[in-house]
Amino acid sequence: MNYRAVADTVAEKLLGYSRDDTGWRVCKRTNEVCVSWRPSSEYSGNLYKGEGIIKAAPKDVWECLKPVPEGPRVKWDKNVKSFELIEMISDTVSVCRTVTPSAAVGLISPRDFVDVILIKQYENGTISSNATHVEHPNCPPKPHYVRGFNHPCGCFCAPIAGEPLKTHVTMFFQTDLGGYLPQSVLESFFPSSMVEFYNNLAKAVKIFKA
Repeated sequence: MNYRAVADTVAEKLLGYSRDDTGWRVCKRTNEVCVSWRPSSEYSGNLYKGEGIIKAAPKDVWECLKPVPEGPRVKWDKNVKSFELIEMISDTVSVCRTVTPSAAVGLISPRDFVDVILIKQYENGTISSNATHVEHPNCPPKPHYVRGFNHPCGCFCAPIAGEPLKTHVTMFFQTDLGGYLPQSVLESFFPSSMVEFYNNLAKAVKIFKA
């Protein structure tokens, strides 16, 4: 599999999502975060978008978000139990396995995901992570975990002009959790989980400041 080509395609799709304001419906809003959704063009579920301002410099926010083994992410993100590198394709592309804990009061059992991930930096200083599910010979499905599938997903850490200590974080999320889960459980879990993600990220940047 040409992992680099797959990753580049995902980055283009996410950039397209970020520039397309049509069809989004707000499903959850707090003072800090707005979560919206629209039907996914990738699978039968929804594409979710989260937007919020984190009160920290982009480099400090990215330090908490970057998808690397032994990074801070597993320490603060309650939806990431472990994160391991399967293969380093280049200095910006990797194949990784993410394990998530049970959720929604046990209705969602532990999952694992195998994704190709591309880290990309744009000329305006924005840094993005771009991921989608792939198969890898070194990481077949494992006992005790339901294999889930991330469709094109990721996040953008964008600087804010005139506000060096603030970062605009946009995330896109469209995940097939696998198994047999009622749609009502998913529609409740995903937006709430994304709000919690932003709240925990805001706390994490104060602890793991670079």
